[in-house]
Amino acid sequence: MDKSSASPFPSYGHGLSQGSLLSPGMGPGSYPGTTTTTMLPGPLFPPTPGGPMTPMTPATPVSEGSGIVPQLQNIVCTVNLNCKLDLKRIALHARNAEYNPKRFAAVIMRIRDPRTTALIFSSGKMVCTGAKSEEQAKLAARKYARIVQKLGFPAKFLDFKIQNMVGSCDVKFPIRLEGLVLTHGQFSSYEPELFPGLIYRMVKPRIVLLIFVSGKVVLTGAKVRQEIYDAFENIYPILKGFKKT
Repeated sequence: MDKSSASPFPSYGHGLSQGSLLSPGMGPGSYPGTTTTTMLPGPLFPPTPGGPMTPMTPATPVSEGSGIVPQLQNIVCTVNLNCKLDLKRIALHARNAEYNPKRFAAVIMRIRDPRTTALIFSSGKMVCTGAKSEEQAKLAARKYARIVQKLGFPAKFLDFKIQNMVGSCDVKFPIRLEGLVLTHGQFSSYEPELFPGLIYRMVKPRIVLLIFVSGKVVLTGAKVRQEIYDAFENIYPILKGFKKT
């Protein structure tokens, strides 16, 4: 049997489960109960770190870094202005603000530098989206808080927190998504009739990746920048193993 799980011609309906394939390094005489001429030191099946649900099983060994740095595309952050707000008053007196309570219970406000959008709620909570760096996110949130202050509200700047980061990059080669979903079925789902990308849910770091045939990758769900970088370095050798030839 071919040990490579990344066959260029994936077999559909072969009746074999993922765990029924031979593990790398197992010969025909490696099954318990068979006689082998050479005894290998240590247990036959060494324990897998982190138990059976290990987040990564790279198809190719990680020999060197990818040399690709994902670019941040969007940061979602929240802040508490710590005062009740009159949204009608904000919408009437602030620039670039819209408020339609029948459609959405918040003022939607935009600024150009940094190019961001804020959702401001009557409770004093605010959500800011669109920044491309942590510094931009905090600066934009402070600018929105200042606008609210200038309208006569005793707004403060409490509990600033980044809730989500989105990054993207291009591995510069096409990927066999059918082979990837067959081998990494417990982490991925791929339904091209509904969505053209494969959705890969990494366990550590806890990041969701959208992987496209073209080689484009979108990473989301990070709280800090390093999680995006780590997730990409984890997935890159796997993608290399499913490179279209």
